[in-house]
Amino acid sequence: MLAAMSEPRQRRRERVPKGQSAIPQLPRQRVRNPYPPMQMLSADQVEAIHYASMRILEEYGIEVMSARALSLFEAAGAEVDHATQTVRLDRGLVAERIATVPSAYALTPRNAENTVHLGGDTLNFTLVAGPPNVHDMERGRRAGNLADYRDFIRLAQHFNAITMLGNQVCAPVELPANNRHLDTYLANLTLSDKSFHVSAIGRGRALDGVRMMAISRGITLDQMREDPGVTTIISVNSPRRFDGEMAEGLMAMAEHGQSVAVTPFTLMGAMSPVTLAGALAQQNAEALFGVVLTQLVRRGAPVMYGAFTSNVDMKSGAPAFGTPENTKANVASGQLARRYSLPYRTTPGSASNAPDAQGAWETMMALWGAVLGHGNLIYHAAGWQEGGLTASFEKFVMDVEMIQHMTEFLKPIDVNEGELALDALGRVPTGGHFFGDEHTLARYSTAFYQPMLSNWQNFEAWQEAGSLDATARATRVWKKALEEYEQPAMEPDRLEALEAYVAKRKEEIGGGEP
Repeated sequence: MLAAMSEPRQRRRERVPKGQSAIPQLPRQRVRNPYPPMQMLSADQVEAIHYASMRILEEYGIEVMSARALSLFEAAGAEVDHATQTVRLDRGLVAERIATVPSAYALTPRNAENTVHLGGDTLNFTLVAGPPNVHDMERGRRAGNLADYRDFIRLAQHFNAITMLGNQVCAPVELPANNRHLDTYLANLTLSDKSFHVSAIGRGRALDGVRMMAISRGITLDQMREDPGVTTIISVNSPRRFDGEMAEGLMAMAEHGQSVAVTPFTLMGAMSPVTLAGALAQQNAEALFGVVLTQLVRRGAPVMYGAFTSNVDMKSGAPAFGTPENTKANVASGQLARRYSLPYRTTPGSASNAPDAQGAWETMMALWGAVLGHGNLIYHAAGWQEGGLTASFEKFVMDVEMIQHMTEFLKPIDVNEGELALDALGRVPTGGHFFGDEHTLARYSTAFYQPMLSNWQNFEAWQEAGSLDATARATRVWKKALEEYEQPAMEPDRLEALEAYVAKRKEEIGGGEP
Protein backbone atom coordinates (compact mmCIF):
# COMPACT_ATOMS: atom_id res chain seq x y z
CA MET A 1 0.00 0.00 0.00
CA LEU A 2 2.86 2.39 0.80
CA ALA A 3 4.33 1.92 -2.66
CA ALA A 4 0.91 2.49 -4.19
CA MET A 5 0.57 5.76 -2.30
CA SER A 6 4.02 7.06 -3.23
CA GLU A 7 3.51 6.81 -7.00
CA PRO A 8 0.55 9.21 -7.27
CA ARG A 9 2.40 11.60 -4.98
CA GLN A 10 5.08 11.94 -7.64
CA ARG A 11 2.52 12.46 -10.40
CA ARG A 12 0.46 15.06 -8.53
CA ARG A 13 3.42 17.01 -7.18
CA GLU A 14 3.88 18.73 -10.54
CA ARG A 15 0.59 20.57 -10.04
CA VAL A 16 2.07 22.62 -7.20
CA PRO A 17 4.60 25.23 -8.43
CA LYS A 18 8.02 24.83 -6.83
CA GLY A 19 8.40 27.00 -3.78
CA GLN A 20 4.65 27.42 -3.36
CA SER A 21 2.23 25.53 -1.15
CA ALA A 22 -1.39 24.77 -1.77
CA ILE A 23 -1.85 24.42 2.00
CA PRO A 24 -2.19 27.78 3.76
CA GLN A 25 0.26 28.04 6.62
CA LEU A 26 1.98 30.75 8.61
CA PRO A 27 5.55 31.68 7.71
CA ARG A 28 8.52 30.41 9.66
CA GLN A 29 8.88 32.69 12.67
CA ARG A 30 10.05 32.98 16.24
CA VAL A 31 6.83 32.82 18.24
CA ARG A 32 6.74 35.08 21.29
CA ASN A 33 4.23 35.48 24.08
CA PRO A 34 3.99 39.24 24.66
CA TYR A 35 1.43 39.03 27.47
CA PRO A 36 2.03 38.67 31.22
CA PRO A 37 1.96 35.08 32.46
CA MET A 38 -1.14 33.95 34.31
CA GLN A 39 -0.68 33.92 38.09
CA MET A 40 -2.82 31.04 39.30
CA LEU A 41 -0.88 30.73 42.57
CA SER A 42 -0.28 33.59 44.96
CA ALA A 43 3.31 34.41 45.93
CA ASP A 44 2.69 32.78 49.32
CA GLN A 45 1.37 29.62 47.68
CA VAL A 46 4.44 29.39 45.41
CA GLU A 47 6.66 29.66 48.48
CA ALA A 48 4.61 27.03 50.32
CA ILE A 49 5.12 24.59 47.44
CA HIS A 50 8.83 25.47 47.35
CA TYR A 51 9.14 24.88 51.11
CA ALA A 52 7.35 21.52 50.83
CA SER A 53 9.61 20.42 47.96
CA MET A 54 12.71 21.36 50.00
CA ARG A 55 11.44 19.18 52.85
CA ILE A 56 10.99 16.30 50.39
CA LEU A 57 14.60 16.68 49.24
CA GLU A 58 16.02 17.11 52.75
CA GLU A 59 13.95 14.56 54.69
CA TYR A 60 12.73 11.91 52.22
CA GLY A 61 15.35 12.10 49.48
CA ILE A 62 15.48 10.76 45.92
CA GLU A 63 16.62 7.29 44.88
CA VAL A 64 19.33 7.37 42.19
CA MET A 65 20.24 4.06 40.57
CA SER A 66 23.66 5.21 39.34
CA ALA A 67 26.91 4.85 41.27
CA ARG A 68 28.46 7.69 39.28
CA ALA A 69 25.63 10.08 40.11
CA LEU A 70 25.76 9.07 43.78
CA SER A 71 29.47 9.90 43.84
CA LEU A 72 28.84 13.35 42.33
CA PHE A 73 26.21 14.15 44.94
CA GLU A 74 28.42 12.90 47.75
CA ALA A 75 31.37 14.97 46.55
CA ALA A 76 29.13 18.05 46.52
CA GLY A 77 28.19 17.56 50.18
CA ALA A 78 24.84 15.80 49.86
CA GLU A 79 23.80 13.06 52.30
CA VAL A 80 24.09 9.76 50.41
CA ASP A 81 22.83 6.39 51.70
CA HIS A 82 24.58 3.90 49.43
CA ALA A 83 22.58 0.96 50.78
CA THR A 84 19.28 2.44 49.59
CA GLN A 85 20.83 4.64 46.86
CA THR A 86 19.01 7.58 48.42
CA VAL A 87 20.29 11.16 48.15
CA ARG A 88 19.14 13.94 50.48
CA LEU A 89 19.89 17.49 49.40
CA ASP A 90 20.28 20.53 51.60
CA ARG A 91 18.26 23.49 50.30
CA GLY A 92 21.39 25.63 50.34
CA LEU A 93 23.08 23.25 47.92
CA VAL A 94 19.97 23.28 45.72
CA ALA A 95 19.90 27.08 45.57
CA GLU A 96 23.64 27.31 44.91
CA ARG A 97 23.55 24.94 41.94
CA ILE A 98 20.33 26.20 40.39
CA ALA A 99 21.87 29.67 40.29
CA THR A 100 24.40 28.47 37.68
CA VAL A 101 21.73 27.45 35.12
CA PRO A 102 21.33 29.81 32.14
CA SER A 103 17.90 31.44 32.12
CA ALA A 104 17.81 31.26 28.32
CA TYR A 105 19.76 29.47 25.61
CA ALA A 106 19.49 28.32 22.01
CA LEU A 107 19.75 25.05 20.08
CA THR A 108 21.34 25.33 16.64
CA PRO A 109 20.46 22.64 14.08
CA ARG A 110 22.19 22.21 10.72
CA ASN A 111 20.01 25.02 9.35
CA ALA A 112 20.62 28.00 11.61
CA GLU A 113 17.37 29.57 10.39
CA ASN A 114 15.60 26.90 12.47
CA THR A 115 17.41 27.77 15.70
CA VAL A 116 15.34 26.97 18.79
CA HIS A 117 15.28 29.71 21.45
CA LEU A 118 14.47 28.48 24.94
CA GLY A 119 13.64 30.84 27.79
CA GLY A 120 12.14 34.30 28.08
CA ASP A 121 8.93 34.85 26.14
CA THR A 122 9.63 32.42 23.28
CA LEU A 123 7.35 29.45 22.52
CA ASN A 124 8.40 26.35 20.60
CA PHE A 125 6.18 23.47 19.48
CA THR A 126 7.42 19.92 18.92
CA LEU A 127 6.27 16.81 17.14
CA VAL A 128 4.79 14.07 19.32
CA ALA A 129 7.38 11.66 20.71
CA GLY A 130 7.46 8.11 21.99
CA PRO A 131 4.24 6.33 20.91
CA PRO A 132 4.59 2.63 20.04
CA ASN A 133 1.71 2.88 17.55
CA VAL A 134 0.68 4.98 14.57
CA HIS A 135 -2.74 5.67 13.04
CA ASP A 136 -4.43 7.26 10.08
CA MET A 137 -8.03 7.05 8.90
CA GLU A 138 -7.22 5.07 5.75
CA ARG A 139 -4.89 2.39 7.11
CA GLY A 140 -6.00 2.22 10.73
CA ARG A 141 -3.96 1.64 13.89
CA ARG A 142 -0.69 -0.27 13.51
CA ALA A 143 2.67 -0.77 15.16
CA GLY A 144 5.22 1.97 14.64
CA ASN A 145 7.52 1.47 11.67
CA LEU A 146 10.27 3.34 9.86
CA ALA A 147 8.19 4.25 6.78
CA ASP A 148 5.57 6.02 8.91
CA TYR A 149 8.30 7.54 11.05
CA ARG A 150 9.91 9.08 7.97
CA ASP A 151 6.56 10.47 6.80
CA PHE A 152 6.03 12.17 10.16
CA ILE A 153 9.47 13.77 9.90
CA ARG A 154 8.58 15.02 6.42
CA LEU A 155 5.38 16.56 7.80
CA ALA A 156 7.23 18.22 10.69
CA GLN A 157 9.73 19.67 8.21
CA HIS A 158 6.96 20.89 5.91
CA PHE A 159 4.92 22.75 8.52
CA ASN A 160 6.52 25.88 9.90
CA ALA A 161 4.47 25.64 13.10
CA ILE A 162 6.62 22.71 14.25
CA THR A 163 9.82 24.12 15.71
CA MET A 164 11.54 20.89 16.72
CA LEU A 165 11.28 17.11 16.35
CA GLY A 166 10.53 14.86 19.30
CA ASN A 167 12.15 11.55 20.18
CA GLN A 168 10.96 8.69 17.96
CA VAL A 169 7.56 9.96 16.89
CA CYS A 170 6.61 6.30 16.48
CA ALA A 171 9.04 3.58 17.45
CA PRO A 172 10.06 1.53 14.34
CA VAL A 173 9.49 -1.83 16.00
CA GLU A 174 10.65 -3.82 12.95
CA LEU A 175 14.20 -2.63 13.67
CA PRO A 176 16.47 -3.95 16.48
CA ALA A 177 15.69 -2.14 19.72
CA ASN A 178 19.37 -1.61 20.55
CA ASN A 179 20.22 0.35 17.39
CA ARG A 180 16.97 1.69 15.90
CA HIS A 181 17.82 5.10 17.34
CA LEU A 182 20.55 5.39 14.70
CA ASP A 183 18.03 4.98 11.89
CA THR A 184 15.67 7.52 13.44
CA TYR A 185 18.48 10.05 14.02
CA LEU A 186 19.53 9.61 10.39
CA ALA A 187 15.96 10.24 9.24
CA ASN A 188 15.77 13.35 11.46
CA LEU A 189 18.97 14.77 10.02
CA THR A 190 18.41 13.96 6.34
CA LEU A 191 14.65 14.53 5.96
CA SER A 192 14.64 17.65 8.13
CA ASP A 193 16.99 20.47 9.06
CA LYS A 194 15.36 21.20 12.42
CA SER A 195 16.67 20.40 15.88
CA PHE A 196 15.55 17.17 17.51
CA HIS A 197 15.26 15.33 20.79
CA VAL A 198 17.77 12.52 21.30
CA SER A 199 17.03 9.43 23.36
CA ALA A 200 18.67 9.51 26.78
CA ILE A 201 18.04 5.87 27.69
CA GLY A 202 21.65 5.32 28.62
CA ARG A 203 24.85 7.08 27.68
CA GLY A 204 25.31 5.49 24.24
CA ARG A 205 22.03 6.61 22.69
CA ALA A 206 22.51 10.16 23.96
CA LEU A 207 26.05 10.47 22.62
CA ASP A 208 25.08 9.04 19.22
CA GLY A 209 22.58 11.87 18.83
CA VAL A 210 25.09 14.51 19.88
CA ARG A 211 27.78 13.18 17.56
CA MET A 212 25.44 12.85 14.58
CA MET A 213 24.18 16.41 14.97
CA ALA A 214 27.80 17.61 15.09
CA ILE A 215 28.57 15.69 11.87
CA SER A 216 25.53 17.20 10.13
CA ARG A 217 26.68 20.70 11.13
CA GLY A 218 30.29 20.06 10.15
CA ILE A 219 31.62 20.96 13.61
CA THR A 220 33.52 19.24 16.41
CA LEU A 221 32.13 17.99 19.71
CA ASP A 222 34.04 20.77 21.47
CA GLN A 223 32.26 23.31 19.30
CA MET A 224 28.94 21.60 20.06
CA ARG A 225 29.61 22.02 23.79
CA GLU A 226 29.58 25.78 23.36
CA ASP A 227 26.79 25.82 20.77
CA PRO A 228 24.30 23.02 21.58
CA GLY A 229 22.11 21.52 18.87
CA VAL A 230 19.95 18.85 20.54
CA THR A 231 17.94 18.28 23.68
CA THR A 232 16.51 15.35 25.60
CA ILE A 233 13.77 14.66 28.12
CA ILE A 234 14.83 13.01 31.37
CA SER A 235 11.71 11.29 32.68
CA VAL A 236 11.77 10.84 36.44
CA ASN A 237 10.24 7.54 37.58
CA SER A 238 7.90 9.19 40.03
CA PRO A 239 7.65 8.97 42.92
CA ARG A 240 11.24 9.95 43.76
CA ARG A 241 13.33 7.64 41.61
CA PHE A 242 15.93 8.27 38.93
CA ASP A 243 16.71 5.03 37.12
CA GLY A 244 20.28 4.35 36.08
CA GLU A 245 19.79 4.72 32.35
CA MET A 246 18.11 8.11 32.69
CA ALA A 247 20.76 9.34 35.10
CA GLU A 248 23.54 8.25 32.74
CA GLY A 249 21.80 9.90 29.78
CA LEU A 250 21.41 13.13 31.72
CA MET A 251 25.08 13.17 32.70
CA ALA A 252 26.24 12.43 29.15
CA MET A 253 24.18 15.33 27.78
CA ALA A 254 25.38 17.73 30.48
CA GLU A 255 29.02 16.75 29.91
CA HIS A 256 28.68 17.70 26.26
CA GLY A 257 26.81 20.94 26.93
CA GLN A 258 23.54 19.73 25.41
CA SER A 259 20.07 20.62 26.61
CA VAL A 260 18.11 18.54 29.13
CA ALA A 261 14.50 18.90 30.29
CA VAL A 262 14.07 17.16 33.65
CA THR A 263 10.44 16.03 33.67
CA PRO A 264 8.74 14.17 36.52
CA PHE A 265 5.82 11.96 35.45
CA THR A 266 3.41 12.94 38.19
CA LEU A 267 -0.10 11.60 37.59
CA MET A 268 -2.25 12.66 40.53
CA GLY A 269 -3.68 9.74 42.41
CA ALA A 270 -1.14 7.27 40.96
CA MET A 271 2.50 8.43 40.92
CA SER A 272 1.85 11.51 43.05
CA PRO A 273 -0.62 12.66 45.71
CA VAL A 274 -4.22 13.01 44.56
CA THR A 275 -4.13 16.73 45.36
CA LEU A 276 -2.71 19.28 42.97
CA ALA A 277 -0.65 21.04 45.63
CA GLY A 278 0.93 17.75 46.71
CA ALA A 279 1.66 16.73 43.12
CA LEU A 280 3.27 20.11 42.41
CA ALA A 281 5.47 19.82 45.51
CA GLN A 282 6.64 16.38 44.41
CA GLN A 283 7.14 17.52 40.81
CA ASN A 284 9.15 20.50 42.00
CA ALA A 285 11.41 18.38 44.21
CA GLU A 286 12.09 15.81 41.48
CA ALA A 287 12.68 18.42 38.77
CA LEU A 288 15.07 20.50 40.89
CA PHE A 289 16.97 17.36 41.90
CA GLY A 290 17.68 16.59 38.24
CA VAL A 291 18.58 20.21 37.54
CA VAL A 292 21.14 20.08 40.37
CA LEU A 293 22.66 16.91 38.91
CA THR A 294 23.26 18.62 35.55
CA GLN A 295 25.16 21.40 37.32
CA LEU A 296 27.26 18.94 39.32
CA VAL A 297 28.37 17.49 36.00
CA ARG A 298 28.98 20.84 34.29
CA ARG A 299 28.31 24.29 35.69
CA GLY A 300 26.20 26.27 33.28
CA ALA A 301 24.89 23.21 31.43
CA PRO A 302 21.61 24.13 29.68
CA VAL A 303 18.59 22.62 31.38
CA MET A 304 14.82 23.16 31.49
CA TYR A 305 12.28 22.79 34.26
CA GLY A 306 9.99 20.04 32.99
CA ALA A 307 6.36 19.55 34.03
CA PHE A 308 4.05 16.70 33.13
CA THR A 309 1.47 16.72 35.91
CA SER A 310 -2.03 15.48 35.17
CA ASN A 311 -4.53 13.15 36.80
CA VAL A 312 -5.88 9.64 36.37
CA ASP A 313 -9.42 8.45 35.96
CA MET A 314 -10.10 7.27 39.49
CA LYS A 315 -12.71 4.82 38.22
CA SER A 316 -10.23 2.92 36.05
CA GLY A 317 -6.74 4.19 36.87
CA ALA A 318 -6.22 5.25 33.25
CA PRO A 319 -4.21 8.45 32.62
CA ALA A 320 -6.22 11.52 31.67
CA PHE A 321 -4.90 14.55 29.80
CA GLY A 322 -6.33 17.89 28.82
CA THR A 323 -8.31 17.98 32.03
CA PRO A 324 -8.97 21.13 34.08
CA GLU A 325 -6.44 19.83 36.62
CA ASN A 326 -3.84 19.27 33.88
CA THR A 327 -4.44 22.82 32.62
CA LYS A 328 -4.04 24.29 36.10
CA ALA A 329 -0.83 22.32 36.57
CA ASN A 330 0.57 23.72 33.29
CA VAL A 331 -0.07 27.27 34.52
CA ALA A 332 1.17 26.73 38.07
CA SER A 333 4.31 24.89 36.92
CA GLY A 334 5.24 27.95 34.88
CA GLN A 335 5.16 30.01 38.05
CA LEU A 336 7.50 27.53 39.74
CA ALA A 337 9.91 27.52 36.77
CA ARG A 338 10.05 31.32 36.83
CA ARG A 339 10.74 31.31 40.57
CA TYR A 340 14.05 29.62 39.76
CA SER A 341 14.63 31.54 36.47
CA LEU A 342 14.57 28.28 34.51
CA PRO A 343 13.31 27.75 30.95
CA TYR A 344 10.03 25.83 31.08
CA ARG A 345 8.98 22.65 29.24
CA THR A 346 5.32 21.68 29.32
CA THR A 347 2.85 19.59 27.31
CA PRO A 348 -0.69 19.64 25.91
CA GLY A 349 -2.36 16.26 25.51
CA SER A 350 -5.49 14.19 25.21
CA ALA A 351 -6.72 10.76 26.26
CA SER A 352 -9.00 10.43 23.23
CA ASN A 353 -8.59 7.25 21.18
CA ALA A 354 -9.52 9.02 17.93
CA PRO A 355 -8.86 12.33 16.16
CA ASP A 356 -12.24 13.63 17.24
CA ALA A 357 -13.88 16.44 19.16
CA GLN A 358 -12.66 15.08 22.50
CA GLY A 359 -9.10 15.04 21.20
CA ALA A 360 -9.45 18.65 20.04
CA TRP A 361 -11.01 20.13 23.18
CA GLU A 362 -8.68 18.30 25.57
CA THR A 363 -5.60 19.32 23.59
CA MET A 364 -6.75 22.93 23.31
CA MET A 365 -7.52 23.03 27.04
CA ALA A 366 -4.01 21.90 27.94
CA LEU A 367 -2.49 24.11 25.23
CA TRP A 368 -4.09 27.15 26.81
CA GLY A 369 -2.52 26.17 30.10
CA ALA A 370 0.88 25.81 28.44
CA VAL A 371 0.60 29.23 26.77
CA LEU A 372 -0.85 31.06 29.78
CA GLY A 373 1.88 29.45 31.89
CA HIS A 374 4.52 30.80 29.46
CA GLY A 375 5.90 27.45 28.39
CA ASN A 376 9.07 27.76 26.30
CA LEU A 377 9.08 24.21 24.93
CA ILE A 378 5.60 22.82 24.34
CA TYR A 379 6.35 19.16 23.90
CA HIS A 380 4.11 16.59 22.15
CA ALA A 381 2.34 19.55 20.55
CA ALA A 382 1.33 17.82 17.31
CA GLY A 383 0.12 14.27 16.71
CA TRP A 384 -0.50 13.04 20.28
CA GLN A 385 -3.40 10.56 20.54
CA GLU A 386 -4.58 7.80 22.89
CA GLY A 387 -2.80 9.25 25.92
CA GLY A 388 0.52 9.18 24.08
CA LEU A 389 0.26 5.56 22.87
CA THR A 390 -0.42 6.51 19.24
CA ALA A 391 0.93 9.07 16.78
CA SER A 392 -1.94 10.13 14.52
CA PHE A 393 -1.57 11.70 11.08
CA GLU A 394 -4.97 13.39 11.29
CA LYS A 395 -4.42 14.59 14.84
CA PHE A 396 -1.09 16.06 13.70
CA VAL A 397 -2.92 18.27 11.20
CA MET A 398 -5.59 19.26 13.72
CA ASP A 399 -2.87 20.19 16.22
CA VAL A 400 -0.94 22.26 13.69
CA GLU A 401 -4.15 24.19 13.01
CA MET A 402 -4.55 24.81 16.76
CA ILE A 403 -0.91 25.91 17.07
CA GLN A 404 -1.36 28.35 14.19
CA HIS A 405 -4.54 29.71 15.80
CA MET A 406 -2.59 30.25 19.02
CA THR A 407 0.31 31.89 17.17
CA GLU A 408 -2.02 34.39 15.55
CA PHE A 409 -3.79 35.02 18.84
CA LEU A 410 -0.46 35.96 20.44
CA LYS A 411 0.19 38.73 17.91
CA PRO A 412 -0.36 42.10 19.58
CA ILE A 413 -3.12 44.36 18.28
CA ASP A 414 -1.85 47.25 16.16
CA VAL A 415 -3.43 50.59 16.95
CA ASN A 416 -2.36 53.35 14.58
CA GLU A 417 -3.87 55.76 12.06
CA GLY A 418 -4.17 53.16 9.32
CA GLU A 419 -5.63 50.52 11.62
CA LEU A 420 -8.17 52.87 13.20
CA ALA A 421 -9.61 53.39 9.68
CA LEU A 422 -11.22 56.76 10.40
CA ASP A 423 -11.10 57.74 6.70
CA ALA A 424 -12.93 54.55 5.75
CA LEU A 425 -15.51 55.16 8.44
CA GLY A 426 -16.06 58.60 6.95
CA ARG A 427 -16.40 57.27 3.38
CA VAL A 428 -18.88 54.48 4.05
CA PRO A 429 -22.40 55.87 4.44
CA THR A 430 -24.71 55.00 7.29
CA GLY A 431 -26.12 51.51 6.71
CA GLY A 432 -23.54 50.80 3.97
CA HIS A 433 -20.77 48.19 3.88
CA PHE A 434 -16.99 48.07 3.76
CA PHE A 435 -16.52 45.33 1.15
CA GLY A 436 -15.64 47.70 -1.67
CA ASP A 437 -13.89 50.43 0.29
CA GLU A 438 -10.24 51.09 -0.61
CA HIS A 439 -9.20 50.42 3.01
CA THR A 440 -10.66 46.90 2.78
CA LEU A 441 -9.34 46.26 -0.73
CA ALA A 442 -5.81 47.15 0.35
CA ARG A 443 -5.90 44.71 3.26
CA TYR A 444 -8.44 41.97 2.60
CA SER A 445 -6.00 39.28 1.48
CA THR A 446 -3.91 39.47 4.68
CA ALA A 447 -6.38 40.91 7.19
CA PHE A 448 -7.39 37.61 8.80
CA TYR A 449 -5.88 34.26 9.60
CA GLN A 450 -6.33 31.82 6.72
CA PRO A 451 -7.07 28.35 8.09
CA MET A 452 -5.68 25.20 6.54
CA LEU A 453 -8.30 22.88 8.05
CA SER A 454 -11.34 24.86 9.16
CA ASN A 455 -14.17 25.04 6.62
CA TRP A 456 -16.17 28.27 6.45
CA GLN A 457 -18.53 27.36 3.60
CA ASN A 458 -22.28 27.56 4.08
CA PHE A 459 -24.09 24.28 4.49
CA GLU A 460 -25.12 23.93 0.85
CA ALA A 461 -21.62 24.57 -0.48
CA TRP A 462 -20.10 22.24 2.12
CA GLN A 463 -22.59 19.53 1.21
CA GLU A 464 -21.91 19.92 -2.50
CA ALA A 465 -18.16 19.60 -1.82
CA GLY A 466 -18.65 16.20 -0.20
CA SER A 467 -19.79 16.97 3.37
CA LEU A 468 -16.31 16.31 4.72
CA ASP A 469 -15.86 16.79 8.46
CA ALA A 470 -12.63 18.08 10.01
CA THR A 471 -11.09 14.61 10.37
CA ALA A 472 -11.72 13.75 6.72
CA ARG A 473 -10.30 17.08 5.64
CA ALA A 474 -7.25 16.43 7.83
CA THR A 475 -6.60 13.22 5.89
CA ARG A 476 -6.51 15.23 2.68
CA VAL A 477 -4.19 17.82 4.23
CA TRP A 478 -1.49 15.42 5.47
CA LYS A 479 -1.49 13.55 2.16
CA LYS A 480 -1.23 16.84 0.26
CA ALA A 481 1.59 17.99 2.55
CA LEU A 482 3.57 14.84 1.76
CA GLU A 483 3.12 15.62 -1.94
CA GLU A 484 4.41 19.15 -1.40
CA TYR A 485 7.31 18.15 0.85
CA GLU A 486 10.81 19.01 -0.37
CA GLN A 487 13.80 17.37 1.27
CA PRO A 488 16.36 19.90 2.51
CA ALA A 489 19.72 19.63 0.81
CA MET A 490 22.73 18.29 2.69
CA GLU A 491 26.40 18.52 1.78
CA PRO A 492 27.41 15.16 0.19
CA ASP A 493 30.46 14.72 2.44
CA ARG A 494 28.33 15.19 5.59
CA LEU A 495 25.73 12.72 4.36
CA GLU A 496 28.45 10.22 3.61
CA ALA A 497 29.95 10.76 7.07
CA LEU A 498 26.55 10.25 8.74
CA GLU A 499 25.89 7.03 6.87
CA ALA A 500 29.38 5.77 7.70
CA TYR A 501 28.87 6.62 11.38
CA VAL A 502 25.58 4.69 11.49
CA ALA A 503 27.14 1.65 9.82
CA LYS A 504 30.14 1.70 12.17
CA ARG A 505 28.03 2.08 15.30
CA LYS A 506 25.70 -0.75 14.33
CA GLU A 507 28.75 -2.98 13.95
CA GLU A 508 30.13 -1.82 17.32
CA ILE A 509 26.83 -2.30 19.13
CA GLY A 510 26.18 -5.74 17.69
CA GLY A 511 23.78 -7.57 19.94
CA GLY A 512 24.57 -5.53 23.04
CA GLU A 513 23.40 -2.23 24.42
CA PRO A 514 24.77 1.02 22.98
